[in-house]
Amino acid sequence: MHVERKLETIFASDLRYLMVVSFIVLGNNAVTNRFIEQTYRMPVHAWSTLFAIVMFPGIRAKEIRHLFPRPQNTISRAVSLLDARGLIRQETSDADGREKRLHATPRGETVLAEIRGISRARQTELFEPLTDEERETFFRLARKIAEGPRLLESVAMGLDATGRSAAE
Repeated sequence: MHVERKLETIFASDLRYLMVVSFIVLGNNAVTNRFIEQTYRMPVHAWSTLFAIVMFPGIRAKEIRHLFPRPQNTISRAVSLLDARGLIRQETSDADGREKRLHATPRGETVLAEIRGISRARQTELFEPLTDEERETFFRLARKIAEGPRLLESVAMGLDATGRSAAE
């Protein structure tokens, strides 16, 4: 069976909504991850962490988890990588000496500006099949799901908002 026919079958299944979202996200991640890793030698979670730090100077690593739902250890590894490469600096909080506030260095801002430019071109490329109106509709609907109460928890799968099983 040809790939197109297989995808048509999957997209017609009872799991079609999840499958089409997964296909889009995983397909884009394959392209984006490959480019970021080859060009900047960093995993996607490192550049999204850098994005958060540039957007929100002084953010704490644990707050990044709320912007990009990933395990805390993944965010911590990204922060360590960015720090080791001189793309960010960590400052001790005046309020709590244990707390580190994250800031981009000028080099980090330059690297992120390059990645953002390429990512904007990728975004245009990815959404090319849609009209401007369809893009806005897609965005509104996807944002509604992203802001909904069940993105990071599941009654059906017995997972709470931390991703832990109710049995744990």
